[in-house]
Amino acid sequence: MGTRSAACPCGSGRPYEDCCAPVHRGTATAATAEALMRSRFSAFALGDAGYLRHSWHSRTRPDRLDLDPGTRWIRLEVLETGQGGLFDSAGTVRFRAHYREGGRPGVLAELSHFTREDGRWVYVSGESG
Repeated sequence: MGTRSAACPCGSGRPYEDCCAPVHRGTATAATAEALMRSRFSAFALGDAGYLRHSWHSRTRPDRLDLDPGTRWIRLEVLETGQGGLFDSAGTVRFRAHYREGGRPGVLAELSHFTREDGRWVYVSGESG
């Protein structure tokens, strides 16, 4: 992202520098499960595998994460959230993530599960649908 005003990939409508960038840099934490979901989508869109691993629960975090450079993540639709607010300890986010791969459009639909670990939201697992 070249300029401060460039739109955040997460679809919030806010500039990246005021949205997901502080979370990616570790100067802020995601306040809700949905905010973490949005920051993870932005990390996929920007190719930030380090942040993705950092935002994964220690029990389910992969040893390595190799992102496919041929996949371009283009749009996130948050469909539904279940709990995952400021005072919750667990939550879910149902979403559709739109991408292009090999020139063809695709959609990943998932129900993601989140929890707090050491006081911060982390991704635990997801199921298709």
